[in-house]
Amino acid sequence: MTDEISLDGRTLAGVANDEGGEVGADTVFHFEQNGERIYANYSGGSVVDGHLVGTFDGKQWDIRYVQINTENKTATGHSIGDVELLDDGRIRVEDEWEWESKPGKGESVHEEVDQ
Repeated sequence: MTDEISLDGRTLAGVANDEGGEVGADTVFHFEQNGERIYANYSGGSVVDGHLVGTFDGKQWDIRYVQINTENKTATGHSIGDVELLDDGRIRVEDEWEWESKPGKGESVHEEVDQ
């Protein structure tokens, strides 16, 4: 259930990403959560504007995202991420992603940051 970990009001940033991904350390995600539904707006680095929607069961998310980059190219994709609570109370996500609008897939890591 979602009472284990909530993403509501949390801010995450990219920590690591495989080649072909556009999210980096300068990309910041602002999350909202309503029950098992999650939403985020994100931008920074090569991402000018991005939005994601998905579900979160308290341990794993299943999301779809759409974004536009600094070259004015749009892209869409899907990811499954394992969400954990770190000892210091911050959130960490280990994510497996795949583009749906172009070739490419990989893994990324996001961690909660102060905002």
